[in-house]
Formats: sequence, C-alpha cells, structure tokens
Amino acid sequence: MTDPLPDAAGIDLRLAARLASLRQEHGLSLDALAATSGISRATLSRLERAETSPTASLLGRLCTVYGRPMSRLLAEIEADPAQVVRHDDQAVWVDPETGFRRRGVSPPARGYAAELVLGTLPAGAAIPYEAPPVGGLEHHLWMLEGRLDLTLDGVTHALSPGDCLRYLLAGASRFACPGPEARYLIAICRP
Repeated sequence: MTDPLPDAAGIDLRLAARLASLRQEHGLSLDALAATSGISRATLSRLERAETSPTASLLGRLCTVYGRPMSRLLAEIEADPAQVVRHDDQAVWVDPETGFRRRGVSPPARGYAAELVLGTLPAGAAIPYEAPPVGGLEHHLWMLEGRLDLTLDGVTHALSPGDCLRYLLAGASRFACPGPEARYLIAICRP
C-alpha cells in the first residue's frame, strides 16, 4: 500500500526554514553545526535553502544536535495544528535516499509526551542512526505488514506482522527491511 504525499513540496520548504531557525536559535554557524553533526557545510546549506531533501539519517543527526526527536521536529513544521487530523491531511515525509515514508498519525501538538508515527520501509532499505535524538525515548513498535530487522545496541530483533517491541532508545539503532516492504506503527513517548 502506498501512502499519498500531501503537500510534499510545502513540507520540504517548512522543514528547510525550521532547520535554519533551529541552527540560529542554538547560536551555531554552518561551520560549527558541520563540526558537531558530521554533515558537510555545503550539505547543511543546501538543506536550509530547500535545494535538497534531508535523508532520515541526516535528520537523525541534526535532531541529536538539537536534542529533539524527529517526530517533534516534523510536528513543529505543521502549518495549522488541530485535534483531529484526517488521513489525507497527515504529514508524510519521504527519505529521498531510502524511500522510507514517515506519516505523522497523531495531530501535531506541543506539550504532549506521546505520539504515533506510521513507518513504511521498502524491501532492501536500511536506515542507521548513530545515536538517539533524545536519550531515553520510549518506543512501542507494532508491526503491521512485512518484516523488519530492528537492531538496538547491537541486538537484532526480527519482527513480523502482529509483533510488538517496547524499548528505551539509548544508543545506536538500525531499521532494516529484508523484504517484503515493512509497515509499522511506533508510539513515541518522550522522557
């Protein structure tokens, strides 16, 4: 099943603007952010000008620098938060490198500690994260379709439809789909 991509260009523009404002809020130059994140200055500049879309891996590294989960960053770029978000209005972000699709299921809101995210990872794709954006995030990952190999601190969990894995995100992680396409729901709870 393929999710439609509501307002993909608008999301990219709002994300670029938010990344630029976060860098400024943290008082970082492009050079300082490059040194801290391990992302080249040129790439950071292109991201902030919306000349390229960030990959999940790049966003993960930036979220680590800014101390926020990716879900919070993406919620911050929502134009008009509401209590109810209909399926066709839910923000969908696509990783241009892997084809990973991330749908923000929960209505974006500040002040809440939990949210739901639907992930779709194509067969053969893998996304490594060097560190969590915020240490101690609680995740409940429920497999809907396909297969997912989730590696947490060196331990791989092979997940199939109906399986649910609860974990605290403390170190490196890797999401890999050996096939078929993996669809899963994650409840993310901030510490």
